[in-house]
Amino acid sequence: MTTLHVESVSIRFGGVRALTDVNFSVQKGEFVGLIGPNGAGKTTLLKIIAGILTPDTGRVVLEGEDVTRLPTAKRVRKGLAITHQIVRPFRSMTTLDNTALAAGYKITSNPLTAAFHWRRAQQSARAAEMLAKVGLAGLEDRDVSALPLGNLKRLEVARALALDPSIIILDEPLAGLNHREAERQADTLAALNAEGLTIVLIEHNLRELVRVSKRLLVLDGGKMIADGEPAQVMSDPAVREAYVGKADDHAAA
Repeated sequence: MTTLHVESVSIRFGGVRALTDVNFSVQKGEFVGLIGPNGAGKTTLLKIIAGILTPDTGRVVLEGEDVTRLPTAKRVRKGLAITHQIVRPFRSMTTLDNTALAAGYKITSNPLTAAFHWRRAQQSARAAEMLAKVGLAGLEDRDVSALPLGNLKRLEVARALALDPSIIILDEPLAGLNHREAERQADTLAALNAEGLTIVLIEHNLRELVRVSKRLLVLDGGKMIADGEPAQVMSDPAVREAYVGKADDHAAA
């Protein structure tokens, strides 16, 4: 069953074509990695999937429904969750309260249902469950402002999980983490996928991305240049020329 389908998506900004005829599908339960050098179009593609940008041509289909012109909030209620490279929690709140807000989002984002369906205890229980899944059990009452980056990255994943998504797209969740933290975060994502969660991971840490993803997509110059099993994709001369050398330089820096 197809969870996400991006069909013939193109967009330009002024005279610059940022994406050209991008096509791919993500099946239910897949773990897909998306890579590409800086400027390849990954952020633009993410914004189109999220509903922040509307493509000039093409469409985005989520769970069988064309959502190309739906706002972000409606896409979230239909099963899309996205985490961001720069974490944006409510820093004056606890980890539990941050996650509980996300757990109730599909209800509270609609003012007509919020007053009648909000259940604090139920949302808090779900929040605690999601925090445990990402390794933050015991930190429910910790103020977010006191958390180190590794835990903040985990909190971002917990908040996305609390939305009860059918697919989660993660934008560089390993960025800024040391080797041990990155490995632990990648293992957490692999475990979530093993439970059936559909994941698209955008990441520059190729070591961990190749280790945990089952399929790789490669963007370069706004075009999809490869799609396949990670080892096969990484050995593709076009991919190595477009990305891997730059990524190796990045990893060594």
